Amino acid sequence: MGIFGRKRQPPEPEQPRGRHALQEPGEPGDYEDYGDYDDQGPIVTDGPFDVADAPVDEVPRIDLGSVRVPVPDGAQVQVEMDPQAGGVRAVHVVTPQGQITVSAYAAPRSGGLWDEVGAELTDQLRKDGARVSPGQGEWGFELSALIGDVALRFVGIDGPRWMLRGVIAGPQSASAEAPGVLREIVRDTIVVRGDSPMPVRSPLPITLPDAVAQHIAEQQQAQQA
Repeated sequence: MGIFGRKRQPPEPEQPRGRHALQEPGEPGDYEDYGDYDDQGPIVTDGPFDVADAPVDEVPRIDLGSVRVPVPDGAQVQVEMDPQAGGVRAVHVVTPQGQITVSAYAAPRSGGLWDEVGAELTDQLRKDGARVSPGQGEWGFELSALIGDVALRFVGIDGPRWMLRGVIAGPQSASAEAPGVLREIVRDTIVVRGDSPMPVRSPLPITLPDAVAQHIAEQQQAQQA
Protein backbone atom coordinates (compact mmCIF):
# COMPACT_ATOMS: atom_id res chain seq x y z
CA MET A 1 0.00 0.00 0.00
CA GLY A 2 1.67 3.21 -1.13
CA ILE A 3 1.64 6.01 1.43
CA PHE A 4 3.78 8.88 0.32
CA GLY A 5 6.92 9.82 -1.53
CA ARG A 6 9.56 12.50 -1.44
CA LYS A 7 10.18 14.66 -4.48
CA ARG A 8 13.60 14.32 -5.96
CA GLN A 9 15.75 17.36 -5.28
CA PRO A 10 18.50 18.63 -7.58
CA PRO A 11 21.58 16.50 -6.96
CA GLU A 12 24.30 17.89 -4.75
CA PRO A 13 27.96 16.91 -4.85
CA GLU A 14 28.19 13.57 -3.11
CA GLN A 15 30.06 13.63 0.18
CA PRO A 16 31.54 10.57 1.87
CA ARG A 17 29.51 9.22 4.78
CA GLY A 18 30.07 6.98 7.81
CA ARG A 19 33.47 5.36 7.89
CA HIS A 20 34.48 7.41 4.88
CA ALA A 21 33.43 10.79 6.26
CA LEU A 22 35.77 13.72 5.72
CA GLN A 23 39.08 13.37 7.49
CA GLU A 24 41.80 15.88 8.10
CA PRO A 25 45.02 15.10 6.25
CA GLY A 26 47.77 13.61 8.35
CA GLU A 27 50.37 10.96 8.51
CA PRO A 28 49.42 7.43 7.39
CA GLY A 29 47.62 5.59 10.15
CA ASP A 30 46.58 8.75 12.03
CA TYR A 31 42.91 7.80 11.80
CA GLU A 32 43.18 4.07 11.48
CA ASP A 33 40.14 3.46 13.70
CA TYR A 34 37.95 6.05 11.92
CA GLY A 35 36.86 7.12 15.40
CA ASP A 36 36.40 10.49 17.07
CA TYR A 37 38.78 13.28 16.15
CA ASP A 38 40.43 15.52 18.67
CA ASP A 39 39.28 19.11 19.14
CA GLN A 40 41.02 20.17 15.93
CA GLY A 41 38.81 18.13 13.60
CA PRO A 42 35.26 16.87 13.06
CA ILE A 43 33.79 13.95 14.98
CA VAL A 44 33.10 10.96 12.75
CA THR A 45 30.26 8.75 13.96
CA ASP A 46 29.11 5.58 12.27
CA GLY A 47 25.49 4.50 12.17
CA PRO A 48 23.07 2.95 12.57
CA PHE A 49 22.43 4.63 15.89
CA ASP A 50 20.90 3.69 19.18
CA VAL A 51 18.42 6.39 20.16
CA ALA A 52 20.68 7.31 23.09
CA ASP A 53 23.46 8.21 20.66
CA ALA A 54 21.35 9.52 17.79
CA PRO A 55 22.67 12.62 16.02
CA VAL A 56 20.73 15.86 15.79
CA ASP A 57 20.50 16.32 12.04
CA GLU A 58 18.11 17.18 9.23
CA VAL A 59 17.86 13.69 7.72
CA PRO A 60 14.18 13.05 6.85
CA ARG A 61 13.07 9.85 8.61
CA ILE A 62 9.76 8.07 9.03
CA ASP A 63 9.18 7.29 12.72
CA LEU A 64 8.02 3.68 13.04
CA GLY A 65 8.36 3.46 16.81
CA SER A 66 11.21 0.98 17.14
CA VAL A 67 13.06 2.33 14.11
CA ARG A 68 13.34 5.73 12.47
CA VAL A 69 14.17 5.05 8.84
CA PRO A 70 15.48 7.61 6.33
CA VAL A 71 13.43 8.25 3.21
CA PRO A 72 15.69 9.37 0.34
CA ASP A 73 14.65 11.84 -2.33
CA GLY A 74 12.50 10.15 -4.95
CA ALA A 75 11.63 7.20 -2.69
CA GLN A 76 8.17 6.02 -1.63
CA VAL A 77 7.01 4.37 1.57
CA GLN A 78 4.80 1.28 1.40
CA VAL A 79 3.08 -0.32 4.37
CA GLU A 80 2.45 -4.07 4.39
CA MET A 81 -0.44 -4.97 6.64
CA ASP A 82 -1.08 -8.29 8.37
CA PRO A 83 -4.76 -9.13 7.68
CA GLN A 84 -4.90 -11.86 10.34
CA ALA A 85 -3.24 -9.96 13.18
CA GLY A 86 -4.68 -6.64 12.08
CA GLY A 87 -1.37 -4.84 12.50
CA VAL A 88 1.60 -3.77 10.45
CA ARG A 89 3.76 -6.58 9.07
CA ALA A 90 6.50 -4.42 7.53
CA VAL A 91 7.25 -0.99 6.13
CA HIS A 92 9.25 -0.74 2.90
CA VAL A 93 11.17 2.13 1.35
CA VAL A 94 10.89 1.78 -2.43
CA THR A 95 13.75 3.27 -4.45
CA PRO A 96 14.65 3.00 -8.15
CA GLN A 97 17.24 0.37 -7.19
CA GLY A 98 14.82 -1.81 -5.25
CA GLN A 99 12.60 -2.25 -2.21
CA ILE A 100 14.37 -1.77 1.13
CA THR A 101 13.13 -3.21 4.40
CA VAL A 102 14.78 -2.36 7.72
CA SER A 103 13.78 -4.40 10.77
CA ALA A 104 14.95 -4.40 14.39
CA TYR A 105 14.96 -7.35 16.79
CA ALA A 106 15.61 -7.92 20.47
CA ALA A 107 19.13 -9.27 21.00
CA PRO A 108 21.33 -10.42 23.90
CA ARG A 109 23.64 -7.97 25.61
CA SER A 110 26.58 -10.09 24.48
CA GLY A 111 25.79 -9.41 20.79
CA GLY A 112 26.62 -11.81 17.99
CA LEU A 113 23.02 -12.42 16.92
CA TRP A 114 23.56 -11.30 13.31
CA ASP A 115 26.24 -13.95 12.77
CA GLU A 116 23.74 -16.63 13.82
CA VAL A 117 20.86 -15.17 11.81
CA GLY A 118 23.07 -14.63 8.76
CA ALA A 119 24.24 -18.25 8.77
CA GLU A 120 20.66 -19.51 9.07
CA LEU A 121 19.54 -17.17 6.30
CA THR A 122 22.32 -18.44 4.04
CA ASP A 123 21.23 -22.05 4.56
CA GLN A 124 17.55 -21.25 4.00
CA LEU A 125 18.16 -19.35 0.79
CA ARG A 126 20.26 -22.18 -0.59
CA LYS A 127 17.49 -24.65 0.25
CA ASP A 128 15.10 -22.39 -1.65
CA GLY A 129 17.30 -22.64 -4.72
CA ALA A 130 18.90 -19.20 -4.57
CA ARG A 131 22.42 -18.49 -5.74
CA VAL A 132 24.06 -17.24 -2.54
CA SER A 133 27.32 -15.33 -2.12
CA PRO A 134 28.38 -14.52 1.46
CA GLY A 135 30.89 -11.72 1.86
CA GLN A 136 32.20 -8.90 4.04
CA GLY A 137 31.04 -5.31 4.04
CA GLU A 138 30.97 -2.14 6.10
CA TRP A 139 29.59 -3.83 9.24
CA GLY A 140 31.02 -7.29 8.71
CA PHE A 141 29.07 -10.19 7.26
CA GLU A 142 26.87 -9.41 4.24
CA LEU A 143 24.87 -11.74 2.05
CA SER A 144 24.04 -11.51 -1.65
CA ALA A 145 21.49 -13.80 -3.28
CA LEU A 146 19.90 -14.18 -6.68
CA ILE A 147 16.44 -15.68 -7.09
CA GLY A 148 15.42 -15.65 -10.73
CA ASP A 149 15.82 -12.04 -11.87
CA VAL A 150 15.59 -10.65 -8.32
CA ALA A 151 18.84 -9.67 -6.63
CA LEU A 152 18.94 -9.50 -2.82
CA ARG A 153 21.48 -7.97 -0.46
CA PHE A 154 21.32 -8.41 3.32
CA VAL A 155 23.26 -6.51 5.97
CA GLY A 156 23.05 -6.76 9.74
CA ILE A 157 24.36 -4.87 12.74
CA ASP A 158 24.48 -5.84 16.42
CA GLY A 159 23.65 -2.94 18.74
CA PRO A 160 22.99 -2.58 22.48
CA ARG A 161 20.31 -5.23 23.09
CA TRP A 162 19.12 -4.98 19.48
CA MET A 163 19.98 -6.31 16.06
CA LEU A 164 19.16 -4.39 12.91
CA ARG A 165 18.69 -6.17 9.60
CA GLY A 166 18.39 -4.45 6.25
CA VAL A 167 17.58 -6.02 2.89
CA ILE A 168 17.12 -4.64 -0.61
CA ALA A 169 15.31 -6.61 -3.29
CA GLY A 170 15.43 -5.36 -6.85
CA PRO A 171 16.10 -6.19 -10.47
CA GLN A 172 19.41 -7.81 -11.31
CA SER A 173 20.13 -4.90 -13.64
CA ALA A 174 20.36 -2.57 -10.61
CA SER A 175 22.38 -4.95 -8.42
CA ALA A 176 25.57 -2.89 -8.74
CA GLU A 177 23.98 0.25 -7.23
CA ALA A 178 21.59 -1.44 -4.78
CA PRO A 179 24.05 -2.25 -1.95
CA GLY A 180 25.17 1.38 -1.70
CA VAL A 181 21.58 2.60 -1.46
CA LEU A 182 20.83 0.01 1.24
CA ARG A 183 23.90 0.96 3.27
CA GLU A 184 23.04 4.66 3.14
CA ILE A 185 19.57 4.02 4.56
CA VAL A 186 20.81 1.58 7.22
CA ARG A 187 23.65 3.93 8.19
CA ASP A 188 21.21 6.74 9.03
CA THR A 189 18.63 4.57 10.79
CA ILE A 190 17.92 5.12 14.50
CA VAL A 191 16.86 2.18 16.70
CA VAL A 192 14.58 2.67 19.73
CA ARG A 193 14.92 -0.56 21.71
CA GLY A 194 12.95 0.43 24.82
CA ASP A 195 13.43 -1.00 28.30
CA SER A 196 10.85 -3.80 28.22
CA PRO A 197 12.28 -7.32 28.43
CA MET A 198 11.71 -9.28 25.23
CA PRO A 199 12.74 -12.76 24.08
CA VAL A 200 15.81 -12.75 21.88
CA ARG A 201 14.95 -12.53 18.16
CA SER A 202 11.54 -10.98 18.83
CA PRO A 203 10.77 -8.24 16.29
CA LEU A 204 10.61 -4.82 17.89
CA PRO A 205 7.10 -3.44 17.44
CA ILE A 206 6.27 -1.17 14.51
CA THR A 207 3.92 1.76 14.97
CA LEU A 208 2.84 4.16 12.24
CA PRO A 209 2.77 7.95 12.41
CA ASP A 210 -0.76 9.25 13.02
CA ALA A 211 -1.07 10.75 9.55
CA VAL A 212 -0.02 7.49 7.88
CA ALA A 213 -2.32 5.37 10.07
CA GLN A 214 -5.24 7.68 9.27
CA HIS A 215 -4.48 7.48 5.56
CA ILE A 216 -4.53 3.67 5.68
CA ALA A 217 -7.78 3.65 7.64
CA GLU A 218 -9.42 5.92 5.06
CA GLN A 219 -8.22 3.69 2.22
CA GLN A 220 -9.58 0.61 3.95
CA GLN A 221 -12.95 2.28 4.53
CA ALA A 222 -13.11 3.34 0.88
CA GLN A 223 -12.38 -0.22 -0.26
CA GLN A 224 -15.09 -1.62 2.02
CA ALA A 225 -17.57 0.95 0.73
